[in-house]
Amino acid sequence: MSLIEIERALRALRLSGIADTLNTRVMQAQAAQQPFLETLAAMLQDELDRRQSRLVERRFKRCGLDERPTLVDFDWRFNPKLPRNACFELHALKFVTDGANALIIGKPGTGKSHVAKAVAYQATLQGYDVRYVEADTEFARYGLANTKEQAQLLKGWIDPDLLVLDDLFLARRIADVSAELLQAIVHQRYKLRRSIVITSNRVVQDWGKYLADATMATTILDRLMHRCAMLEFEGKSYRLKEAAARIAILGDSS
Repeated sequence: MSLIEIERALRALRLSGIADTLNTRVMQAQAAQQPFLETLAAMLQDELDRRQSRLVERRFKRCGLDERPTLVDFDWRFNPKLPRNACFELHALKFVTDGANALIIGKPGTGKSHVAKAVAYQATLQGYDVRYVEADTEFARYGLANTKEQAQLLKGWIDPDLLVLDDLFLARRIADVSAELLQAIVHQRYKLRRSIVITSNRVVQDWGKYLADATMATTILDRLMHRCAMLEFEGKSYRLKEAAARIAILGDSS
């Protein structure tokens, strides 16, 4: 078989990782007089790398994130009292292995969502099935859906290894159907020992008020906090800092 025919055969066999680097590996082997097994091993690794990359990309597209944040690009110096070590413990993902949860509570703009998204993205890289949702927006969508759509949405929030509910109670009071949905998600995931990360500006003591049902709030928090890391974020707002920097730049340019 010619090189072109070999490449066609590789693509027919869905070995595109090998096909894409075939010419390079052949030239490398010829130039270095490389042993056959060493060349074959390099080509097989190309295929494995290609498949792993595609798998990670599929998990990322499915998870709901629109960015790939990390804890490395987070400005810890701006708010030095943030629980940095606890954030990196979450990033290590042992809590997902243990089926535990995390509540990240604190003032707006202090980095809660960034940390939650970084944990979600790291989990996709480590092979976990992840769903990230903006809680109030998606809960409202659930309330407008028909019965079949609601069942599909609920399944999509119960099945993953890790669920991130970002900015819960952003609008304070949530509809009764959203409150019941939150209780169902927490209850089902608790039984299955599947992890939840929740970020919120609202302290847990006030959740009964936002749910309009103190008993429901107690039931939800009882399950969430049974195996849970609680992170409190205090300090200045990153968003206000960035806004002030933009205004300063505009002022300098005028």
